Amino acid sequence: MTAFLHVRMKRRCLRLYRQAKVTIGGHKSTLVMPLTFMNRSGDIIHHFIPRRYAVEDLVVICDNLDLPAGTIRIRSGGSSAGHNGLKSLMKALGSPEFIRIYVGVGRPQKGVSVVDHVLSVPETELEKEALERGIAKAADAAIKLCSGVSVEEVAREYNKRNGTA
Repeated sequence: MTAFLHVRMKRRCLRLYRQAKVTIGGHKSTLVMPLTFMNRSGDIIHHFIPRRYAVEDLVVICDNLDLPAGTIRIRSGGSSAGHNGLKSLMKALGSPEFIRIYVGVGRPQKGVSVVDHVLSVPETELEKEALERGIAKAADAAIKLCSGVSVEEVAREYNKRNGTA
């Protein structure tokens, strides 16, 4: 099942993010898309936490080099594992206790930098389809989390499906 919300993300005056407020399964959520560089994701978090939301309610979707393309993994808390965007968020929040949905992008081929790999267009149709499946699974998982399903239940479902439980 692939669910997309088809919402319009609005940019408030001079803010470094776009946002949309949605209600999913009777639960209100705010979707945020940073307009900063990924390594500075924490720069916008003060607009949302702790004033409006608890750190534990934050769901972050990010790439992961250690997962094959199209695979997702869901975790609550933990280290940044070297991911600069997560480091930035942790520093700004003062806590690692948020939910992460990792979307696998695989490791770069020999001679290709990590930055070039992550920012490039997939080289093959197979890789493109795998990434699209991963994004769709991440969207489904995020929607379940926003609708009130526990992180443990969503992690069990998706991590097992990936063979990573």
